[in-house]
Amino acid sequence: MSSAAPDRNEVEPLIETVELRTHFRTPRGIARAVDGVTLQIRRGQSLGVVGESGSGKTVLSRSIMGLLPRNGVIREGSVRYGGEEIGNRTPKQMRSIWGREMAMVFQDPMTSLNPVMKVGKQVTESLRLHLGMSSSEAMAVAEKIFRDVRIPEPTRRLNQYPHELSGGMRQRVMIAIALACGPNMLFADEPTTALDVTVQAQILDLLSEQIRDRNMSMLLVTHNLGVVAGYTDEIAVMYGGKVVERAPTKVLFSNVKMPYTEALLQSIPRMNQPSHSRLAMIPGRPPDLVNPPTGCRFAPRCAYARDVCVREEPPLVQAETPDHTFACHFPVGSAEYHERRVELNRASTTTAEVL
Repeated sequence: MSSAAPDRNEVEPLIETVELRTHFRTPRGIARAVDGVTLQIRRGQSLGVVGESGSGKTVLSRSIMGLLPRNGVIREGSVRYGGEEIGNRTPKQMRSIWGREMAMVFQDPMTSLNPVMKVGKQVTESLRLHLGMSSSEAMAVAEKIFRDVRIPEPTRRLNQYPHELSGGMRQRVMIAIALACGPNMLFADEPTTALDVTVQAQILDLLSEQIRDRNMSMLLVTHNLGVVAGYTDEIAVMYGGKVVERAPTKVLFSNVKMPYTEALLQSIPRMNQPSHSRLAMIPGRPPDLVNPPTGCRFAPRCAYARDVCVREEPPLVQAETPDHTFACHFPVGSAEYHERRVELNRASTTTAEVL
């Protein structure tokens, strides 16, 4: 007896970008914020996009959603949602998708929420617009969503203003607004910024639970690899507007290839470090996206870079497994990498002896 064919929606990507470019016109020239990004996100999959500030993470997510202004922006490449091209749609054409098909949890809820409108009305707004609910029906659904995102006393909270809520509670309201119309795709842009560690964990647990229960996809933007470790299926590392490494989360942490990814991992504080230990840092500054360096954009900051790294940009190549790609001439674990590491250790030992 033949097995049933897989569901087409489970096989085809929900979101797909092909050579996506988003450039900004500035007084200094063209800034290449997103410079040729190709990625896919399947239904029910969580993708973490990681990198330093200015690497293009937020611009990537807003480019996919079509939230960037039209003036001063140059867009190229393809964005497909459910197999349908949406990259060339106008904001008016995207309104039927925003909220209902894809939604975003913004970085700072205090500036994203309307300060003079009760949070209940902000949640019910999209329910009435997209689903045609009456005011009473929308308020009942909003109350249920508030319970889903673990907001205590939901009936009372619906009648409060954003300034009456704590930072963690405001972020839960933002998540409730994003989930209100049952979207298939959720973008979370640094959703735990400015929250204490305990509340960060609660928000991430909440997002993970909602993604699983609703069978949604999520793109989680963060600068912290530690945040995505337990909450994503795959990780894409961005640097200078490009994806420099992508792999399933467990594979990336166990078999890192790109020296930039390795440097990000080393910069994570560890519990076993003695108190007041100096934290590891990546020397130098991120590249100027108006005048990016030739060759590998990480080369000026990379301890393992050689002449070819400065001259030639490394292509994305496949690692040992087909779902792991990286862009590096001398990846972590290669003979050239180990040779250079021995040289650096020898130089460090010599300097310590002199001092």
